[in-house]
Amino acid sequence: MIQGIIGRKLGMTQMFRDNGRAEAVTAIAAGPCTVIQIKKDSKEGYNAAQLGFGEAKKLKSARKGHLKGMGDYRYLREIRLADTKGIKVGDSVDVSLFESGDKVDITGISKGKGFAGVVKRYNFAGGPKTHGQSDRHRAGGSIGAGTSPGRVLKGTRMPGHMGNEQVTARKLEVIQVDSERNIMLVKGTIPGAKNGILIIKKSGK
Repeated sequence: MIQGIIGRKLGMTQMFRDNGRAEAVTAIAAGPCTVIQIKKDSKEGYNAAQLGFGEAKKLKSARKGHLKGMGDYRYLREIRLADTKGIKVGDSVDVSLFESGDKVDITGISKGKGFAGVVKRYNFAGGPKTHGQSDRHRAGGSIGAGTSPGRVLKGTRMPGHMGNEQVTARKLEVIQVDSERNIMLVKGTIPGAKNGILIIKKSGK
C-alpha cells in the first residue's frame, strides 16, 4: 500500500479543539495523485511508486512520452514502498489515505533567506558591545586554530547561503481531513512558502 502523497501548501490558520484550545494549523491540498510508474527491486534495485500531481500548461516531448495516456502532470515524485503488490499504473491516491490523529512526516523546500551571517544562520551570540569593540557585534569571531592544524576545518560554521534546502518535519499530527475537497489540516508549521510542493508520508519512526 502507498503510504504517501504529493501536496501543495495553502497557508496557515487556526482552529479550536473540543476543549476550547486554539491550535495553529497548516492547510495542505493533498492529491489527488495518479500512479504513473511502478519501480521494482528486481529491475531498478528498489520498490517505489511514481506519483503525478498538478496540471501542467506545457510539457516537453520527453515528459509527454512518459505520461502518454495518463494526463498532463506538472509534478512527479517517488514514494518508496515495502513491496509493489496490489498497486498498478493508473491507480488514484487521495487524502483519504490519512485520518485525524495520524502522525505524518512532511518534506518540503524551506524558504530561501539569501546570504546570512552567523548570528542569523546559526544563532551565534556575537561579540561584546564594550571593551573597545567597534562594528564587531554580529561577527563570527576566530575561525582558525593557530599552528596546528594550521587551516580552517571543514564544516566550520560561517556566513553563507541560508535556506532553500530540503527539510523534513517529522511526527506532525493530522488534525482534520476533508476528503471531498482533498484538504488536510496539520498541527504546527511545515517547511516552505505558500504553494510549495510537499511530500506527505505516514510517519514510520
